[in-house]
Formats: sequence, structure tokens, C-alpha cells
Amino acid sequence: MSPRRANMESSVYQGSDGWWHGRVTMGVKDDGSPDRRHRRARTETEVRRKVRELEAQRDKGRAPRAGRKPTVEQWMTTYLTDIASLKLKPRSLDDYWSKTRNHLIPGIGQHRLDKLQPEHLEVMYRKMLDAGYADSHVLKVHRILSRALKIAHRRRLVGENVATLVDPPTVDETEANPFTVEEAKAFLEAAAKRPTFMRWVVGVGMGFRQGEALGFRWQYVDLDKELFHPQWQLQRLKWRHGCDDPHACGERLHRFDPCPPNCRTHKNYKRGCPKPCAKNCTKHASTCPERKGGGLVFTRPKTKRSRNSVPIPPPFIPYLWEHKAQQEALRVEAGDAWQEHNVVFSRSDGRPIDPRDDWAEFKELLEEAGIEDRRQHDGSRHTAGTILNELGVDLPTIMEVLRHSQIGQTRRYVKGRSHLAKAAMRRMGDTLLPAQKPPTETKSETRDNRAARARRRRRIR
Repeated sequence: MSPRRANMESSVYQGSDGWWHGRVTMGVKDDGSPDRRHRRARTETEVRRKVRELEAQRDKGRAPRAGRKPTVEQWMTTYLTDIASLKLKPRSLDDYWSKTRNHLIPGIGQHRLDKLQPEHLEVMYRKMLDAGYADSHVLKVHRILSRALKIAHRRRLVGENVATLVDPPTVDETEANPFTVEEAKAFLEAAAKRPTFMRWVVGVGMGFRQGEALGFRWQYVDLDKELFHPQWQLQRLKWRHGCDDPHACGERLHRFDPCPPNCRTHKNYKRGCPKPCAKNCTKHASTCPERKGGGLVFTRPKTKRSRNSVPIPPPFIPYLWEHKAQQEALRVEAGDAWQEHNVVFSRSDGRPIDPRDDWAEFKELLEEAGIEDRRQHDGSRHTAGTILNELGVDLPTIMEVLRHSQIGQTRRYVKGRSHLAKAAMRRMGDTLLPAQKPPTETKSETRDNRAARARRRRRIR
């Protein structure tokens, strides 16, 4: 009679099938029944190695939970619906969903979470790069997956976050292209002809993000104390279905076949032809009769520091009073058609300015001012930081004005100018090696030099 095994002791034996088997007691399942895991191998040595690995995971409390593991698609859906939605801002959550639907689910969605290997991720990233996606886009997909797998690891659904074993593409920082002082003045001179003049003064002169500038409301502007309180921002969010069957709701808009070559329907689309719908497509929420959560919405800024008060330059104050008076005149003129949102920068009927219209106007002003095309963020936020730096303002103060959380972020926003660098190095040279006077010529050298100059003049004639 074989001796009785100790509690939690594993068993190793050779079965009738010729394989070696190992049974490891991990604890108990959620229903109270014993949690026994099985491992097998061709040799006793190999199966004992697998048993020891499982025992080590158990003893360290890192063993995956019992039960069949979800697929990547199932886990990403759970992660975005129940976990990430509690923390992420709406725009960020939309971006996570978009990259999950377009890349993660088609690429690795059918793999079981515990069977996912680094090679699967590398193949997916290579296909994305070959398809023309930028390195930064692939890196974002990698970070989204890595965060989801990190949570899965914490909850013991997997033994390891395989995303940490993969080197994603390296992304160089986008080179900032702010206005020069002359370009900023030319831009504002062109904007002065428009009713939105002060919106651009505030953007270029104070470095507010687009959503922050368009989201300003008068109750958060203290003209007497000369302070802006950026408590809210205006964003356009995607609509979500409010119906019970999103797939059936958008049935008439589903398009499962790709566009033909040389498609003329979408030839003017900036991003080209849209991708075909997935078989279980739940998009097209903008047409849902019970749609919710989309359109122009006031949301909180991303970080707490972004809500810090910012001093208004005193020369701006009279212009802001005048802007407020002009807006009051528009309210009286519109009468019942006025829609009160109390925004500082509004349309002629009181509604907030659509970010799309704001972006289009920025491009128009660039053309009118004769300035080369650039990102709107460069023409406002980067410009404010760079001009403040040229005026001799130190980085901690610029960091406070731009409301950054880290000084390194401010350094990326401040672009140096070559003429400032040249002037700085001139001062450095004067400090270390004062300029020497040219040596004094002797009388004989002076006569020789005069004769040489005379000969050169005769040859020129």
C-alpha cells in the first residue's frame, strides 16, 4: 500500500497512453471544489519541470485563475466596457475602442489570452507597418494592449504580460513648428478682420488648447482680477447606441464589400475610402433614434493641473470687454433665436463654435497671412511657449502658464531659435575669451599694404 500523500502534494505518473502526467493542487475554485491542474509531457523529467513551475506560481500567488481563459477579443471587450470606461476620458475611450476594433480584434482577437505569444504581436505590428500605418499609430495599439494585459495579469487570468516581451516601433517626437513673433503678429492682423479675433488672441497669446479656448464660459472669466479659470473644455464626442440591437439599428448603413479601385464616391475624403464593416458591426450610432453621449459636449480637462488659473495679459482686458459688449449686441439682435450657452466665443446665435469650423478658420487665416501650413497646436500652444522663452521667461514659469505636470513636457513645447543660440554663444565667447585687438601695423607694412591696394585698383580699372 503506497503511503498517503501530504496535503497539496503533487502527483507524477505515467499513463496508459504512454505520456507522463502531473497533477498539482492549486487550492479551491470559486464554488469550493478542489482546483487541480494537469500537465503532461513525453518524459518524466519534462513533466516534473512543468509541475515545479506550476507549484512555484502557486506558492508565490501568481498562478492563473482556474477555468477556461477568454480570448483576446472577449477580454478587450470586458476591459474597455467595465474597467477602462471608469477611468478614461470619453475621447480616449473612443480611441481605445477604435484601435481595438480595427487592429487588435482582426489581428489577434481569436487567440486565447493565456496562449498569446510575443510572436503573435510582432506579426500583427509588422502587418500594420507594411499596410502604411505610422510608427506612432502602432505604438498606441501596443500600449492599449499592454494596459489590458497588465490588468489581466493582476487578476491572474494570465501568468505574464507578453506585451512587455515585445519591442514596439520607436517613435521620434514630432518636430514643433511654432510661429515666429513676426508670423504671430501677421496671423493676428489677419484675424482682426473677423468676429472671432479674441479667440485667436487668447489661443496664440496664452497657449490654450483648442477645446479649452472654445469651452470658456463667462462665469469662469474674471476680468476684474485678470484671470482665466479653464474648468471645462469643448469636445466633439462620438454617439453611442441607446437601442437594444445596435447591429440591426444600423442595417441600412452597413457596407461589407470594399470599394472598387479608383473609387469616385470617396475621392474627396481626406482618409480615403472607409473600411468595410465587420460582420457584427455596431457602428452608425449617429443615426440611432435613441442615440446618446455624442455631439458637442463640455468635459473636464484631462488633468487637475490643466484647471489651474491663468493670468490674463493686461493689454488683452479692454479687448475682452469690447468682445463681451459685441456679443451682447448679437444677443439682442438675435432675439428668440439666441441659444444661451454663456460661452465666451460663440456663433452668431449663441451656440459654441464647432471645433471643425475653428480648425477650418485657422487654415484660412494661415493662407491670408501668408504663413506656411502647420498644425493648429503649433500655432497656439507651442507658439506661446516659444515666445515666452524668447522674452526671457524661465521654464518653471512657462510650465505654470501652460499648466504642464512635468518640466520635461514644457521643454518639448519650447522650441529654441537659432539667432538666440548664436547670441548666447557670442556672450559665452566674450566672457571666456574677450575679443583681441588686431595687431598694430609697422610703417613699412603700412606702405606695402597701400601699394598693394593701389595695384589692385589699377587691375580692376
